[in-house]
Amino acid sequence: MVPLKNSPAHQVMEANKEASVGTQLEATISYVQKLLGDNDDFIIRRFCIFQDQPAVVMYFPDLIDKQYLNDYILKPLMLTSSQDDAQAVNRPMKEYLLNDTLYACEGRTETGLNEIIQAIVEGKTALLVDGVTDAFIFSTRHVDKRAITQPETEQVIRGAREGFIEIMGTNLALLRYRLPTPDLRIKTMRIGRITKSKVAICYIDGIVNPALVEEVFRRLSLIDIDGVLDAGYLEQFIEDNHFSPFPQIQNTERPDKAVANLMEGRVILLVDGSPFALILPTVFSQFYQTVEDYSERFILVSFIRLSRLVALIFSLIFPSLYVALISFNPELIPTEFAVAVAGGRAGVPFPSVIEVLIMEISMEVLREATLRLPQQVGGALSIVGVLVVGQAAVAAGFISPITVVIIALTTIGSFATPAYNAALALRLLRFPLVILSGIFGLYGVMIGLILITNHMLSLRSFGVPYLSPLVPGNFQGMKDTLARLPLWSMPKRPSLLYTPNDTRLGNITQEKSEEAPNNTLEPKKSDIHGGT
Repeated sequence: MVPLKNSPAHQVMEANKEASVGTQLEATISYVQKLLGDNDDFIIRRFCIFQDQPAVVMYFPDLIDKQYLNDYILKPLMLTSSQDDAQAVNRPMKEYLLNDTLYACEGRTETGLNEIIQAIVEGKTALLVDGVTDAFIFSTRHVDKRAITQPETEQVIRGAREGFIEIMGTNLALLRYRLPTPDLRIKTMRIGRITKSKVAICYIDGIVNPALVEEVFRRLSLIDIDGVLDAGYLEQFIEDNHFSPFPQIQNTERPDKAVANLMEGRVILLVDGSPFALILPTVFSQFYQTVEDYSERFILVSFIRLSRLVALIFSLIFPSLYVALISFNPELIPTEFAVAVAGGRAGVPFPSVIEVLIMEISMEVLREATLRLPQQVGGALSIVGVLVVGQAAVAAGFISPITVVIIALTTIGSFATPAYNAALALRLLRFPLVILSGIFGLYGVMIGLILITNHMLSLRSFGVPYLSPLVPGNFQGMKDTLARLPLWSMPKRPSLLYTPNDTRLGNITQEKSEEAPNNTLEPKKSDIHGGT
């Protein structure tokens, strides 16, 4: 149990896996002190219980609630007397202290020294008593956190105004608040040799497919890395295809969205320190759907969803289609419009493909600069970049006005995609499509779209085809894909998840839903014409 000389603490802990608390208090203190004693903010507080029995508490003061430690741990211990000692003679010291003396609600015992040290660095308090071969671990962690606010990346008009934060305990509480059921299961594991980040796997027992849960645990257990600082680290390790531009795992900051996916039979991953939850498995249609799609009436939502999908396709192919028509097939353009385009392009020194690529790269640089700058400056930069620079480029003859309009419409279309990572994939794919259209014209556009579709057909997310329920086709799933049919017409959970319990709606038929309402407050004719 002697630490290795001049070795990092985690290597010493690895070399002393079996080290445990002994009856000699000083030996245990010495081991902990050699690993943590070099920290100026590490506290070892010595005192006596039963007036003459040495004890010690160890903690990092900036990670704990000091008032809680004073009132519920130190105070009852230091007020023990010889009379209490007499009562504890016939009982194990561990049991007497834990059950009769200490007021802390979250307390447990631990014998392994490595587990004790890990608990201390996580913000817990360790209590050691001379002669007792167990350490008492108390959950005294208290770290300042930001308030629960509306997620910045997933704005809604009609919906909840709360989002995940960086503290996992708060995020789990938000899930349990919305799912008050004993079937909700939360399993935790630690990933990272140095950070030992806490990862929570959440699912609903009886709804989720057990094979999916086993596969999630298997993939997570294979991760061997120094540290996991965000949920995005896990996403990159457990996704099926690491070289695809398309995201195969969805992320969200919204508890209501996470709960909705849990009730469909999916698994949610949370990482301590990250405000994002991972949803798996994921299909492509989820990336252009929002929580608000299920809060509004289905006719309005279907129209908005279709327009969102049109904008998504529009943002992908519009620049390449423009290049193909201008460079190879101008006869397909109406005569009046062709004359206007030719007049606008007069004097432009570049071919259309170079022109579009320059504008696309400029827009990407401008978008990135707007994101990274402070909010007040970023807003001003976007206005200056779009209006002043664009107008100056047109006036100088470098860019034609129609190209500016095309790129502006394409950029607006990409903003209509709710998921940032899916929009990023489409932004990336625009460049090879433009190059193909500049070489082969409309044939190049079709070749590019066929390659993209082929790639998407080959993708899977935890065994689920990426383009489900369109390919393979499933009528029930299509009710909530391109458009959204009424909620009462979707009584089954997505079949692609193979859930043991696939029924989510009671015995409400379409006929009952379309039944004429009972207008209780409508005046009767007899009351109007012949009533007294």
